[in-house]
Amino acid sequence: MIDVRAMCAIGQRGQLGLNGRMPWEGNTDPLYVEDVTRFFAETQGHVLIAGPKTIEAVPAFAYQDRTIAVIRSHEDPRAVLARYPGRRIFVGGGIAVWNVYAPFIQQWDITRLPYDGEADRWFDPAWLVGRGRG
Repeated sequence: MIDVRAMCAIGQRGQLGLNGRMPWEGNTDPLYVEDVTRFFAETQGHVLIAGPKTIEAVPAFAYQDRTIAVIRSHEDPRAVLARYPGRRIFVGGGIAVWNVYAPFIQQWDITRLPYDGEADRWFDPAWLVGRGRG
């Protein structure tokens, strides 16, 4: 069995994104910094696959201690996951990717941050039961 997981942070009402970024991006409050630090600690040594915008935001240091690959929502998820036998795979966003990969994700690690502002992308609870909007 392939170990497929997802980690994400959401706002108080399920906010995920705003104008192609996380709405709280750049916030230096310790809660936000801790969330980013934990993400990189948890994914260390594993595989991180995500859409191009998410991978574009990954800092250079992260490439040293994890396998990072851009995926596209039109790719066959079984074929993509089969590229990493025996590895723990973290599926990063965005929404188009989670819509396709939700049926394969066995563990969701969701942090609810204190952000309660504007958003144009939202977490879909259907992902938790393996359904996307595909």
